[in-house]
Amino acid sequence: MARKAISNDRYRLIGTYERLRKSLIEKPDDGRLDKSLSYWVLPTDRRLPIAFLDRTLRDLLAQPFDDLMSTPGVGHKKIMGFFDLLKRASKAAAPDAPFGLSNQETKRTKQPTPTGGFDASIVSESLWSQWCETVNRYGLGPEKLGRLAPTLQTLPTVIWHSRLEEYADRSLADIRSLKTHGEKRLHAILEVFCTVHEALATATLQENIDVVIVPRFVPPISRWLMDVVAQPDLPPVDELHKHIVKPLIQQVRIDLGEQVAGLASARLCLDENSPSVKQQAETIGVTRARVYQLLEDCAKAMEVRWPEGRWLFAPLATRFGSSDPETIGLVHGIIDLFYPVERPGTSVLGEGHEEMALS
Repeated sequence: MARKAISNDRYRLIGTYERLRKSLIEKPDDGRLDKSLSYWVLPTDRRLPIAFLDRTLRDLLAQPFDDLMSTPGVGHKKIMGFFDLLKRASKAAAPDAPFGLSNQETKRTKQPTPTGGFDASIVSESLWSQWCETVNRYGLGPEKLGRLAPTLQTLPTVIWHSRLEEYADRSLADIRSLKTHGEKRLHAILEVFCTVHEALATATLQENIDVVIVPRFVPPISRWLMDVVAQPDLPPVDELHKHIVKPLIQQVRIDLGEQVAGLASARLCLDENSPSVKQQAETIGVTRARVYQLLEDCAKAMEVRWPEGRWLFAPLATRFGSSDPETIGLVHGIIDLFYPVERPGTSVLGEGHEEMALS
């Protein structure tokens, strides 16, 4: 009786395999059979036939079922996992038709947050390959991850300056095999690529028009600064706060969090009531050295987010040096906070800095 049950089970497995095999082989030759089995894997998949993952569908489907079953390490559970991947490959509209994230799951809010709902666990190799193709097609390989990340809070500091091209030619399996690239870091990398793809998915390349992708806060500030430089006088303080300080502080809030944004905002008040570093340290319960470190993060963020800003702010300090003290003081305060000039042996916001306009 047991032998009969085993025989029936074997026949069911053979029947399933032959149906899936026929379904795939009879499809138009669109390239899917030349994809490796790992192309159809999701991170959440379990009981995968590891021995099959690097082999193409064409190679695997050319083997009799008994030969596949006799592969070391492949048993009943692994064969069922193999069947799941064959079903996924069979259902895809085309070999490069991505599966994984749904439209609802990839929606972005206008103000990205560390908990924006991105789920890296359902990003497939095929979806990842589409994102990489978008990055390569638009020549974004040299761009830095930190430049295009929805928020720097979820991106490890050590890869802020890593370029997209360092990952765009690798598979997800290759990235996972890299040292220090655990799921948290992979999650952050995938979110950057997803963001870039979503921004460019509907764009069309034109012969005389290029597509430039930059952080959203950059274009309005850049346009305003270029208009100001062409004027005879520096705009008043309230205009600087509206067009420069507020958008920069909002970006700090996105990238570094509410605490750092509050410290930076207080430092740019530049009135007699603005707190000193000592008062700020006492308020949040840290040392003055820690406050300086947090403020220095503003410059580190701008170094990757908008390094060109340094050259747009520089003319304000030189050309309008004789302007109203309060106004030019705010200009210097902005530059010192976001684009400081480092001096050997000192912190960019060291102790001597507290006696300057920012204090």
